[in-house]
Amino acid sequence: MTKTIFITGSSTGLGRATALLFASKGWTVIATMRNPTSETELTKVVGITVLPLDVTDPAQIAETAKAALALGPIDVLFNNAGYGLAGAFEGATDDQLTAQLDTNLLGVMRVTQAFLPSMRERGQGAIVTTTSIGGLITFPFNSVYHAAKWGLEGWSEGLAFELEPFGIRVKTVAPGGMATDFASRSLVLSMHPAYAASIAKTMGAFSDPVRRSQSSTAEQVAEVVYAAATDETDHVTFVAGADAKADYGQRLALGIDAFRAGIRTLFMGTPPAA
Repeated sequence: MTKTIFITGSSTGLGRATALLFASKGWTVIATMRNPTSETELTKVVGITVLPLDVTDPAQIAETAKAALALGPIDVLFNNAGYGLAGAFEGATDDQLTAQLDTNLLGVMRVTQAFLPSMRERGQGAIVTTTSIGGLITFPFNSVYHAAKWGLEGWSEGLAFELEPFGIRVKTVAPGGMATDFASRSLVLSMHPAYAASIAKTMGAFSDPVRRSQSSTAEQVAEVVYAAATDETDHVTFVAGADAKADYGQRLALGIDAFRAGIRTLFMGTPPAA
């Protein structure tokens, strides 16, 4: 029997790669995005249906979920829509703070609630959410992004307990760097003159060719999404990519304080305070 996956944030990057991968494996794919009228590739792929969805619009979430469920049961919900907010927290506007949490955290919760009743009634399903290595470790000048991604990791881990009795599995995929246009398309920068020099150092470290060489392609991370979506164990978090696995492994091995000292030196060029 053909299975169905519902994907948010399918217009580019990981969402698009995941839609194409699942379709190639014979799944029915419902790929959603804010502006489906501009989509020219996914609409031509057999097995993929494109629907409109802005995860910050509760009314549209309800409408699109209803349309998707009318096509048949949803076996996997893949929460992928999101964007980055980087820079000085002091310089972030209230609109920037609200938009970041509304999309990256509350949007995921809203969409999940829309599909839970049908999954619970069927006694099966999987909820997979794109978090980030930034949901497991921290870097300078990403505090609000971390708030959202750490929130998703905690929410997912906690949610897994309450949904397990109903046969619903909860998973997260935490990628490191991806070779996509995320930085130019999906990154908002909050600036403040007092932090300009430190921000420049940090962004330079992120752009280091050696670090960037460890980035994964969207297609590689999509394979991890597939592994998570089809995993039948109670394992929740799937770390994706060589850089993410190395960073998270170091945090676990060194402990929080020693790991943070290394991050501070690497990304800000300053040793820890005595």
